[in-house]
Parts: sequence; C-alpha cells; structure tokens
Amino acid sequence: MEDKQCEGQVKGEKLSENIGLSDERCINTRKKLNCVDKSSHVTERKLKNTNSQSSSCDISGKTFSNKDGMLGHKHSHVDEKPYHCDICGKTFSQKGGMIVHTRSHTGEKPFSCDICGKSFSQKGGMLQHKRIHTGEKPYPCDVCGKTFSNKSGMLVHKRIHTGQKPYPCDVCGKTFVNKSSMLVHKRIHTGEKPYHCDICGVSFTQTGGLTSHRRVHTG
Repeated sequence: MEDKQCEGQVKGEKLSENIGLSDERCINTRKKLNCVDKSSHVTERKLKNTNSQSSSCDISGKTFSNKDGMLGHKHSHVDEKPYHCDICGKTFSQKGGMIVHTRSHTGEKPFSCDICGKSFSQKGGMLQHKRIHTGEKPYPCDVCGKTFSNKSGMLVHKRIHTGQKPYPCDVCGKTFVNKSSMLVHKRIHTGEKPYHCDICGVSFTQTGGLTSHRRVHTG
C-alpha cells in the first residue's frame, strides 16, 4: 500500500511539472506558456523545427535544406527583388547577394588566403585564388581535356571548339569569344589608349604593346 502511495505521489509530481509553466513563450504574444497552451501557440522551437525541414521549390523542383533558402530561390522565378542596397538602391532577389554587393561600397574583404594573406569580398573568389598556389585545375574541357582553375575560364576556352563568339562590337559588328577581347578591339574605334609608358609617355591600347615598347628603353 505504501509503495502504491509513493508511486502515486511521484506521478502526481510529474503531472504537476508537466502542466506547470515552461521556458517557452509564444513568439507573437511573448506569453509564457504551459503545456496545455503550447499546442495553440507558435513557439520559437516550433518555428525552428519548421524552418530546419527541407523544402522544395514548387516551380523548378529544386530542393533546399531549409525554408528560408527555398523562399530566397523562388524570387528568381518571379523576378521579385525585395532586398535593396541602402547605399545605392540596387535591388536583389536574395539577401546574400545584397550583402556581397554592399562590400563593393564598404571595401570589406572578410575572406583571406591563408597562404599569402590576400583578402577577398567573397569566399568563392578566395578559393579560386588559392588555386594559384596549389596548382589545382578542377575544370576540364570535355572536348580536348585541357584543365582550368575556374569554370568561367573553361567555358571561354570551349568557344574555340564550338566557334561561339557571343560578344559583338556595337560599332562594326565584329564578334569575340570573350568580353575583354571585344573591349580591347573597341579602342580601335574610340582611339582610347589607357596604357602609358612611364619613361617617355607614349600610350598604347593593350598592355602587350606597352611591354614591347619598354624594351626600347631597357634594351
């Protein structure tokens, strides 16, 4: 009999604890909740658990590790850009893009190469730079097998095989495999010569011309 009374007392104490106030609060009212209230209120724990579940975009089917990532991605389909730079006003579909852009104004470069110390505004830029030190070239051309340290370099190279020249000169219409070549070409039309010899002052449209010219002075 005594054992049953003790058992009943323990159960009663546990029940009292369960219906007592918890450490959780409703995120809307900030009211401290008891166990009975929890089911009808949105708590931070519920919100965290909901947000941590994987979510899929109902337009493209792409999956994300959390709901926030999926919602940010969906802006790209509807051309919605709810995040704006408070310095220049430029808008972005995702908060991460806006944060990276803001660094162009502030000069912030939080990612440093642990080999030479050079700093970068984006982690991807730092990782790409490190391949100069390591010699890593993880992007191969699937036509000839030549490897590159970055994907964009590989894609530009592939145009040699495909003949694609997507950058036209808006003056004469001549096309080029990359934008930089097109811009160099346009200097023929504009007369721009941005590279100057620091000895005699003669100017050139390309760095190669300046380098060759300097040999006149250096022998």
